[in-house]
Amino acid sequence: MKKLQKNEGFTLIELLIVVAIIGIIAAIAVPGLLRARQSGNEASAIGSLRAINSGETAFASSCGGGGYAQSNDDLATAPAGGAAFISPDLANADADGKSGYLIDVADNSSEDNAIVLEAAETCNGSVEDSKAMYIVTASPMAVGQTGTRFFGSDHRGTIYYDNTTAFEGTIEDDVTTFIQ
Repeated sequence: MKKLQKNEGFTLIELLIVVAIIGIIAAIAVPGLLRARQSGNEASAIGSLRAINSGETAFASSCGGGGYAQSNDDLATAPAGGAAFISPDLANADADGKSGYLIDVADNSSEDNAIVLEAAETCNGSVEDSKAMYIVTASPMAVGQTGTRFFGSDHRGTIYYDNTTAFEGTIEDDVTTFIQ
């Protein structure tokens, strides 16, 4: 009696062809996924700037005597019996980052940025004085990997972006491109 031999499975050549096809598909898909991630990080940075602008408005109207906070910490400090002006994830976003961006509230370097209320007189005992203006910036933690654009806003609430350099000093000095 003759034995029937079953050869089930794949040959080495067939497996190599499948691996090569998977490699080609991955090579096509990875750059698109990285761009989608950067786009998501940039959208998060814009949202964070909007949240900080809202927090600054609330701080100025209720706590800063019409002046704005000059740091993330000042906005993250809640007044007695109240809630903080920004969410906890933005409190340390100037050092630790948020969604691939460093988000930093800073003193606007304009000569017109006068003190409105001393730090000790604000309702939350801010570290810094409340002033007439502020600047908030969002810079990618790794340019080209976590994002490609730099964002900035100030006391007027308009969000600006620049494709080449981070914002410093005042928004007017750095850029004219804005997001509405």
